[in-house]
Amino acid sequence: MYHVYFHIDLNAFFANAEILLNPELKGKPIVISGATRRSVVSTASYEARAFGIHSAMPVSEAKKLCRDLIIVEGHYTWYRNLSDRFMEIVRSYTNLAEQASVDECYADMTETIKSYEKPLDLAWSLQRKVYTELGLTCSIGVAPNMFLAKMASDMKKPNGITVLRIRDIQEKLWPLPIQDMRGIGTKTVPYMLEMGIHTIKDLANYKDVNRLKDIFGKNTQEIIDRANGIDHRELETEWDAKSMGISETLLEDMNEYEELVGLIRALSRDLSRRLKNAGKVGSSISIRICYYDFRNVTRARKLNEPIWRGDDIYNAAMSLFEDNWDEGEAVRLLGITIGDFADDNYMASQLNLFDEASAFKSETKSIILDLNQMLGNKKAFVRASNLLKEKQNEDS
Repeated sequence: MYHVYFHIDLNAFFANAEILLNPELKGKPIVISGATRRSVVSTASYEARAFGIHSAMPVSEAKKLCRDLIIVEGHYTWYRNLSDRFMEIVRSYTNLAEQASVDECYADMTETIKSYEKPLDLAWSLQRKVYTELGLTCSIGVAPNMFLAKMASDMKKPNGITVLRIRDIQEKLWPLPIQDMRGIGTKTVPYMLEMGIHTIKDLANYKDVNRLKDIFGKNTQEIIDRANGIDHRELETEWDAKSMGISETLLEDMNEYEELVGLIRALSRDLSRRLKNAGKVGSSISIRICYYDFRNVTRARKLNEPIWRGDDIYNAAMSLFEDNWDEGEAVRLLGITIGDFADDNYMASQLNLFDEASAFKSETKSIILDLNQMLGNKKAFVRASNLLKEKQNEDS
């Protein structure tokens, strides 16, 4: 079946979100970053990009490229609010939408586009609505599959609309340098160049598949297919009753183990709340790790029994994470998904009064651990009940 996919990408999202908060930043070279010496650029405004500044660049290096660079510490709650409103706008056109990160999503517009006399009118309508309601510009790629839609949205920025059809591949896709292909990380590019693969066309027509397997392993055929414009993936929507997931895109790339552990704990706790509210328990778990260079790793595992509690999710997620994280590699996004839902009767049997109390106690313990970890003091926060017990012991 022929599909029409949109990839909608909010342009320089964090930077433009900050401009909405402080209009005086408009037209100036700004980057969003943390406050530490080791901080890297999360997002650069287009004015900053003109100096060669880009995401994942150390702030110290960015300052050398632009003396007038303005560094802004991000307001992530504000970004999340805008992101949620962005997804509401997209879903006002179609429920078939998958949020890829805080500032981008895919949408299946196959049925929606039939209501428009001119196909591109839908893209213009969506683009205009995002700007009118949020004050943000976006680029939209229109294509018959998700990979081509993503590549298309990158071709005209900011505020562009690009259609990339199968018949356009040789003219529009193949001439692009191999480093512009989604799925080819910065660490992979030198190997490609060494093999004589300089463009996407070179990869699409490369004959020595075994050499490619040395680099891409079991994903080799998928990579070759994408270079030829073939992508059989389907959207993973929140409306899919088979699973429930949560993810966090970081303001700055993170490679500290303890910080990543804290994030996994927080995600596990939030996902637990969502599962409980939806009345769902699942017997499989998967994690998604997106690195600083946009390499993605997704790993899944079947569980012995269904889970929904935060501690159970955390323990299972940590097991997957520790087995698959490239130690020391900076992470841009982390996600956890619970799937293979059990029937409603099983969930009802789990949520009795004893389990509710146990879950609350477990969640409180997790929050205390997080706070103490942040402060570097194991006893900065303790339960009031523990203090009472200590006092009673002292009195006796």
